[in-house]
Amino acid sequence: MRLTTFTDYALRVLIYAGAAGGRLATVEETARAYAISRTHLMKVVNILTRAGYLKGVRGRSGGFSLARRPEEINLGAVVRATEPDFALAECFTAGNRCTIAACCRLPGVLNEALTAFVATLDRYTLADVMLTPDDFLTPRPPVAGRKAPEVA
Repeated sequence: MRLTTFTDYALRVLIYAGAAGGRLATVEETARAYAISRTHLMKVVNILTRAGYLKGVRGRSGGFSLARRPEEINLGAVVRATEPDFALAECFTAGNRCTIAACCRLPGVLNEALTAFVATLDRYTLADVMLTPDDFLTPRPPVAGRKAPEVA
């Protein structure tokens, strides 16, 4: 399973807004901090604002900040609000054309795995993954080759 870039950016925006404390953050500074597209972040901030995770202030000295305390922002809820679907395989899609769909047992297994994945996210809030403003001061190179943990 892989989250969409949109959801990845949504989580990053919330982490950045949380690190800013009560100060208004801007899309421009957030894009610079993460070296990602400003245009894409504008869409992310808009959705997070409409979903009630951020509050936005328009205008020259505008920006965004958290609309809730970090302890009240559940990561599972954010992922559910930003992922377009959780179709892990063709059999979960509306246009399913798999010839064994009627008798296949794989969807049950995949659904159990997805339920466990989301249940894990539901146990955490933004407060659990918060960073400090200092974490954004010194740019660090990405961890090269970071891979998902090995599953035994």
